[in-house]
Amino acid sequence: MNNLKDFKFTPATLAIPLYFVLLLWVIFWFEMTFHISFNEYGIYPRTLKGLRGIFFSPFIHGDVKHLYHNSIPLFILMFSTIYFYRNISFKVLIYGTILTGLLTWIIARKSYHIGASGMIYLLFSFLFFSGVIRKNTKLIAVAMVVIFLYGSMVWYILPVKEEVSWEGHLSGFVIGLFLAVFYRKKGLQKFQYDWEKQGYQPDKFDEMFDEDGNFNPDLNIEQDKNSDNLE
Repeated sequence: MNNLKDFKFTPATLAIPLYFVLLLWVIFWFEMTFHISFNEYGIYPRTLKGLRGIFFSPFIHGDVKHLYHNSIPLFILMFSTIYFYRNISFKVLIYGTILTGLLTWIIARKSYHIGASGMIYLLFSFLFFSGVIRKNTKLIAVAMVVIFLYGSMVWYILPVKEEVSWEGHLSGFVIGLFLAVFYRKKGLQKFQYDWEKQGYQPDKFDEMFDEDGNFNPDLNIEQDKNSDNLE
């Protein structure tokens, strides 16, 4: 699990995030065209009816600006998750979205919480912390790109704007960290040389290095002589 085969591009890698974002625009277009609002299907904290928002809220947006600002990062982060973590990507997307919605339902203010921003913070957090935890150079590079592009989003897990659901952002961030730790053994791991692996047996070439790592071929000859003397 440490070679380029772990990163496999398929049509679904691009199609899934593209179609998902397109679906969000179709739903918004439907609302605008028929002058209806799906806001009441968002998460309404600590009410039985509000639980349905766990499943529906990522598909609902208040206006074009809200949807536009969510579309690009959602596409990029979803694509990155599927490409770099393809074996667990759907678990992260499905379980992560449900847990993010549930945590929002528990901690949020009494208001309708809508939008896909919880998913964005979920994927942002998962990609960043997974790269750091796994210590794989390729995934660390992904983590650095993510933090470079979207690191400023971290401020919005705090109540900096009254109209922004910072609780949803915080929930996604926390769940992303949780899943990064939970799935840390799945997928690409830190590269290990043979001599770093447990149970490795040194060969003749390894025995030509002294305790300080210096190459000394005479060591191998001396060890062979000692072995012959013991016999």
